[in-house]
Amino acid sequence: MNILHKNTLNPTQSKSTLDYGKHSESIFRKLGEWLKYPFKFTTKRSFEAAIFLLIFLGFFGFMAYKMTLPHMLNTFMQTAYSLLLETVFYIMAICVLMGAISKLLAEFGVVRLLENILRPLMKPLYNLPGVAALGAIMTFLSDNPAIITLSKDKNFSHYFKKYQLVSLTNFGTAFGMGLVVLAFMTGKGYGSGALVGVVGAVIGSIVSTRLMQRFTLKAYPELDSPVCENEGDSGDEQQISFKSEGSIFMRFLNAILDGGKDGVSIGLAIIPGVLVISTLVMMMTFGPSPDTHVYTGAAYEGVPIITWLADKVDFIFYWLFGFKSPELISFPITALGAVGAALGLVPRFISEGIINGNAIAVFTAMGMCWSGYLSTHTAMLDSMGYRKLISKAIGAHTVGGLCAGIAAHWLYVLLTLIF
Repeated sequence: MNILHKNTLNPTQSKSTLDYGKHSESIFRKLGEWLKYPFKFTTKRSFEAAIFLLIFLGFFGFMAYKMTLPHMLNTFMQTAYSLLLETVFYIMAICVLMGAISKLLAEFGVVRLLENILRPLMKPLYNLPGVAALGAIMTFLSDNPAIITLSKDKNFSHYFKKYQLVSLTNFGTAFGMGLVVLAFMTGKGYGSGALVGVVGAVIGSIVSTRLMQRFTLKAYPELDSPVCENEGDSGDEQQISFKSEGSIFMRFLNAILDGGKDGVSIGLAIIPGVLVISTLVMMMTFGPSPDTHVYTGAAYEGVPIITWLADKVDFIFYWLFGFKSPELISFPITALGAVGAALGLVPRFISEGIINGNAIAVFTAMGMCWSGYLSTHTAMLDSMGYRKLISKAIGAHTVGGLCAGIAAHWLYVLLTLIF
């Protein structure tokens, strides 16, 4: 089984760029009709550049005003450098090890065994055929797009109705990078909280998948039909095999090397997200140096915009997720775009002493369930040929992720009271 990563979807992501171009072109056309003056291409680009510069300079100008320009630039670079050395390489090492283990589990039939064990749960929980369990295991061991590989295999997809196949986008995403997230949290000493979070992610996946199916059938009742309507198009799940040729030793060796190599791909894929997104989020989460209370240009300083906003409604986050510090809301926000980047925040939270088992449970649940769905859902549905359902998939998954975090919090509270 190949460990796939988000970069495999880049060709289809260009279509979302085309959508943006069409929308902006429509706006300029209507504006030109209203002004009775057609805009030239260079004029349109100038407008776009002006708006971008206004936002870009406004944001960084505000940061520089608060921190001073030299300190802001130094903090930006020092934070990215620190994240690269202390977090990215650590996550990459986990990805390599988990990639090798995942490949071994697939190579020697453990994945198919787990599928058979989980198969009876698919219909009552998710309204999906039993073979869908294979998709959950694959995405848990790798990443969101792994479900797309399966959905395009007729030996797998012919068991589904069309609306069920579409809901695999939400179903598979809810388990994306689950093994990496679980291993990372356990490695930080919060294994019990992480396990509670996995249960929360399962609850969120049920909500997301069921909502997606409901939204799809309500909008497009015609999708309540088999994927393979012709008998000649049917397949056989027994033909889905991850077994390679050769002796047991060679299969073992190749599985370790190939899985580790795929893990490196995932590790490389998360670098931009961690260094760019996590750096910006941290600079909007933490304030000046806690020792001197002034800006020094050191890593992890910033202007706590997110913290200030979250502090205004902290009672909501406390009741829903049990967050005792407003800074913790940065993790779910970052997980919307990339769970790898969100993991980069955890070591800083630990060093600040603001994290506990409950927060880890919520982080694991929301990190797994969302796992960067805003950056993958569009391309995944595009590749399946259902671009018209993107908004419904995103809406359903947003609700599912929130339910995952809430469920993880209250499950952790319940278990704490019991034990």
